[in-house]
Amino acid sequence: MSKKIYKLVSVLMLSAAILGVLSGCASNKETVSEEANRLEAIKERGYIEVATEPYFAPYEFIDPSKQGTEQYVGSDIELAKYIAEKLGVELRIVPLEFAAVLSSITEGKYDLAISALAYTPARAEAMNMSKGYNFTDEGIGYGLLIRKADEVNIKSPADIKDKIIVAQSGSLQELFVNEQVPAYKEFKRVSATTDGLLMVQESKADVCAVSIDMAQLYIDANPDAGLMIVKDFNFTVDESTQGTRIGIQKGEDELTDEINKIIDEVVSNGQFKKWHAEYTEYSKSLGL
Repeated sequence: MSKKIYKLVSVLMLSAAILGVLSGCASNKETVSEEANRLEAIKERGYIEVATEPYFAPYEFIDPSKQGTEQYVGSDIELAKYIAEKLGVELRIVPLEFAAVLSSITEGKYDLAISALAYTPARAEAMNMSKGYNFTDEGIGYGLLIRKADEVNIKSPADIKDKIIVAQSGSLQELFVNEQVPAYKEFKRVSATTDGLLMVQESKADVCAVSIDMAQLYIDANPDAGLMIVKDFNFTVDESTQGTRIGIQKGEDELTDEINKIIDEVVSNGQFKKWHAEYTEYSKSLGL
């Protein structure tokens, strides 16, 4: 299946799932006590709603051979399942565009955002953020994806002052472009990182700010795309804010504490690393 066809199928599946979620969830929530904090409300209603953008392998992605909730897979999805299990409730996955994932939590529409979230000061102001649960290996973090033909000309952000750069709207990569790229011809924002990768591949942009491990999966799955990661360059990341996080509505400290306990467990016993390794291979098998 080609990337464009896969993306189209995924978007159609995502749109149908969103309509189903939106049409069916409102009336159920009205039965929960308004005085309950969110953790109590989740347990009272018997399910937890997790917002995610399912286009970021190996954290969350779509297996087109599956149907319904089962189509959403990834290391983050396994974490979401485990959280639901520990709370003794049903898991309901809510697929959204990334910007909507963030706004749905700040507005209190859904319970958790589990979507490969990185810490940013703006997010920490807008929502509670859990402890980190996945930390990049040394030398792997965030960088720049380019066409191989531009390898000689683009070696760092200083070389893109006359280039078009693209990043996912609302992402940490967008923040890096704003803060660490001194100049560019144009900065384009897209709803999904995969859209940015395709723009570079199709010469609609010259550079994409990326999570290196996610972008490398794409490169490995598409060896004829002519793409590469700029060598010997990483965006600077504040070490104190490292680690993938879960987003929770601001002020829901009881739920945050419970989520942090679960994170401590899956980090200390190495379970999340196992999930991440498993779904890295899984996504490769799907050609993502």
